[in-house]
Amino acid sequence: MVVFLVVLVVLAIYTFWDNNRITVVKQDIAIDDLPEQLDGFKILQISDLHEKVFGKNQKKLINAINSIEYDAIVFTGDMMDGVSSTNYKPFYTVLEGIKGKEHAWYVPGNADPESYQVNQTINKSEFVQGMEKRGVTFLESYETVSMDGATLSFVNFELSIGNVGIPNGIPKPSYASNKKYLTYQQGLLEELNKAADLDVLIALNHYPVVDSRIDHIEDATDLKLRDYDLLITGHYHGGQIRLPFIGALFVPEAWYGNGGFFPPQDRVKGLWEYKGLKQYVSTGLGSSDAISFLKFRLFNSPQINILTLKQENG
Repeated sequence: MVVFLVVLVVLAIYTFWDNNRITVVKQDIAIDDLPEQLDGFKILQISDLHEKVFGKNQKKLINAINSIEYDAIVFTGDMMDGVSSTNYKPFYTVLEGIKGKEHAWYVPGNADPESYQVNQTINKSEFVQGMEKRGVTFLESYETVSMDGATLSFVNFELSIGNVGIPNGIPKPSYASNKKYLTYQQGLLEELNKAADLDVLIALNHYPVVDSRIDHIEDATDLKLRDYDLLITGHYHGGQIRLPFIGALFVPEAWYGNGGFFPPQDRVKGLWEYKGLKQYVSTGLGSSDAISFLKFRLFNSPQINILTLKQENG
């Protein structure tokens, strides 16, 4: 009994320490026909903060970000911890402390406040407006980075597949069927469709796109799977609770028939590829309270991610 209690105390101390540190995970990603000018292009991914605080005024997280040289920084959703939350400070404080925001974009997650205010007109929400005032742009459609004549474009994945209106298999906003909103989204999609050929296409999404959803998109007559070079996502937290030699016991994935329990371990975090689509999933920084007494990470350190694009034969 004494041994058990000692082990339990040690585990609790380790878990507290582990939940409050930040690891930097690096991943090289080979891209077919990557222009030489973009070889070595670095994307810093921040995901699933869930209002987590790392040190006074987010000093630990800000210092970790500012210590990295990157060409673009992306925030792949769930910066907040609930759609009705107004506790913007943990996220806004990070944004105020970050130095490199020349190319900085955000896509929303299921725990973030809604992105729009839809009344007589379509306006960005208070949360999004505050974020953009601090230098990070809501990626509604697509944005392009040019380097010595080569272009790399970041695109909102859900919009880019034609997912206008009520989405299939992911949470929908309260205004999803509003006619003004649908017209606005259709305009964004048409803007994207008119874009010239792009050298490199990087899609951002909060939700990983599992094999069955890729199959669904390909088969759907009203959706289009574009020629993405890379899809960057989060949401799963790497399973949040991970066990040694086993891995994740659960991920929040509506496209899995078993409700997300006992997911395929090669589809939980990191880099994978299916039907030519390369996808990178960050385990993120914070934790969710889908089960209230399990709002912590176990054997699953918080992380930020440096993704370096490489020429296929480089």
